[in-house]
Amino acid sequence: MSADSQTQSGAVPRSSKSPRLREVRFEDYCQMAALTAKFHLQTESYPGWMHLWTNNPAYREIKDQFPIGWVLENGDGVISGYLGNIPLHYELEGEKLLAATTRAWVVDTAYRTYSPLLLGTYFEQRKVDLFLNTTINAQAAPAYAIFQGIQVPVGAWDRTRFWITSPRGFTESLLRKRGWTMAEALSYPLSAAILLRDQFRSGRFQEYGNNVTVRPSAGFDDRFDVFWADLRTKKRDVLLAVRSREVLQWHFEFALLQNAAWIYVVEGKSGLLAYAVFVRQDNPDVGLTRVRLADFQCLEQENASRFQTAMLQAALDRCRQESIHMLELIGLSEQMEREVERASPRRRSLPNWRFCYKAGDPVLAKKLKSATAWEPSLFDGDSSF
Repeated sequence: MSADSQTQSGAVPRSSKSPRLREVRFEDYCQMAALTAKFHLQTESYPGWMHLWTNNPAYREIKDQFPIGWVLENGDGVISGYLGNIPLHYELEGEKLLAATTRAWVVDTAYRTYSPLLLGTYFEQRKVDLFLNTTINAQAAPAYAIFQGIQVPVGAWDRTRFWITSPRGFTESLLRKRGWTMAEALSYPLSAAILLRDQFRSGRFQEYGNNVTVRPSAGFDDRFDVFWADLRTKKRDVLLAVRSREVLQWHFEFALLQNAAWIYVVEGKSGLLAYAVFVRQDNPDVGLTRVRLADFQCLEQENASRFQTAMLQAALDRCRQESIHMLELIGLSEQMEREVERASPRRRSLPNWRFCYKAGDPVLAKKLKSATAWEPSLFDGDSSF
């Protein structure tokens, strides 16, 4: 979900009274959901929203000391602003770190000038080692810059690579987004151009990953705990979100229940060698169905590209079989961008850099200036809840 307040054109009426800032309570859900809906932001169901904290392993350790967010409340008790605050555990060089990520920054029009109060309170948290903001959009980017948010130094977070896997459905959604009437009827002839283009350009990874056996997994079992134990050792010098079985299950639980998360694994004689998780991130406003790569981890760096492209091919095949409109990748490293060119993806520019961070400690800040300390993905922050 985008973490921002929506700016509307024209004169902005302002309230004559200052709102009261307070911590979020779980009973605020209905008002919060109404406010996000007013500005066309998607939000979870009440059980899904509660799940972000009540079943969160990081939150359960510190729940009496960690606010779940903040609201702006006017004199009538009406919530006019909201910013969620989700704790996450990270590791670097064997040290456990507490990270916080924002969720759904939104402020009603009359109180728009108080928006920075919410974000400033988030950044003032004393017990947080690392602030992560991974769904920043163009409206929110200037505010994060004011609070000295730093662009993550690895990955392309201002552009995407994607494949159209259902040309007619994709074309219809694009026409709807542009406000065309008769979008469905027009999508049939216009999608022919996409089909023709793909006939002349490879839409597959060819033989690069053909000798890799990729298997689907219905969920996260004991193999993932063994994998995480090995991964945290092999990547000790890389900032990693904790990926124990418990955390993975919490992170993707509702997506799995809705058949909106796909897990693929590559196995060796002693267990998992790599896994990838793909998640549905549709745009229902225009009828677009979309799958994105949320996370990929591998124990054998020399085989990482082969394993990842094989898993991407498996996801591409499934998207085509299920008539999902597109498969999209965000935040690719330079090396992986070169690898995916084998399958002739399309490109899309984003209006701004989506992934920024801020360290709460000067020593940690110095370590994170190095690109070698990072392997970011959509698993970080709130990008794939």
